[in-house]
Amino acid sequence: MIPLSILDLVRVTQQSDARTALNNARDVARHAERWGYNRIWIAEHHNMAGIASAATSLVIGHIAEGTSRIRVGAGGIMLPNHAPYVIAEQFGTLARLYPGRIDLGLGRAPGTDQLTLRALRRAPEASDQFPQDVLELQAWFAPAGPDQRIVAVPAAGTEVPLWILGSSAFGAALAGELGLPYAFASHFAPEHLLQALAIYRSRFKPSEQLEKPYAMVGVNIIAAETDAEARRLATTQQMSFADLVTGQRELSKPPIDDIETYWSGAQKDHARRMLARSIVGSPATIRDGIEALVTETGADELIIVSDVFDHAARLRSLELIAGAWGIAA
Repeated sequence: MIPLSILDLVRVTQQSDARTALNNARDVARHAERWGYNRIWIAEHHNMAGIASAATSLVIGHIAEGTSRIRVGAGGIMLPNHAPYVIAEQFGTLARLYPGRIDLGLGRAPGTDQLTLRALRRAPEASDQFPQDVLELQAWFAPAGPDQRIVAVPAAGTEVPLWILGSSAFGAALAGELGLPYAFASHFAPEHLLQALAIYRSRFKPSEQLEKPYAMVGVNIIAAETDAEARRLATTQQMSFADLVTGQRELSKPPIDDIETYWSGAQKDHARRMLARSIVGSPATIRDGIEALVTETGADELIIVSDVFDHAARLRSLELIAGAWGIAA
């Protein structure tokens, strides 16, 4: 029985605001801890009105302070947007405050558009230095040497566990070469999932952090009492992906009865490609879907996006998923 975790998008909806979204994420974590989830991650996104997790390390601290056991981390920090030294300081501080509970997943995409990238004061070619930046960050978390003139305080010696996140072969190969755990974003880029996992496992070299490959697969899962109700709840996410085709970044919308009345043919094709591996339905449907995905991928862990508009319905979705898979305490 592999563990389940949660990727929380910290969604701002048409009926809420950023503070509500942040507090809802903390509430999800409190419930998830009780239901047996392994970890909850927050992703870095910028210039998106519907996502309140831009200051990712602050959101992680907010969630960790409201929980006691569940691991909390970044899924992920877009490292080209930052100096590795600063990220070490931030996550080293989190590790001191919440020892043994902090994860740091790293991605090389900007997590935003090119205009906002310039506002972040980072050059577009910064992503080319991603492998070197990962190694530099890893070094800042290591114990400081006796003659080391620059120390990342209080990060030195915390050895915060690093993950590589990806949606292509690049991240898979890098994670394998560095001997780090790998998380694939098949919740929005499912096409290359199996290829990336094969590359990661074939290129893996044991490291001080990890002796053998450890792959986590991202997947959209939405559960309700019936398949029909789950499909209705899933229209919120379908609309969000459809809006990407026209460049809209709107607040999360309430579910609708018929998604066909919302999207155009191009939007439908785009959304269905990105959501191809979603599992939507009753607990029985969810269990069968998870079993099939784990069998197909050999995943060591799944990280779930359960993008439901109403907070109570989202909690119920996550509770049903935990019960269906048998992780609930």
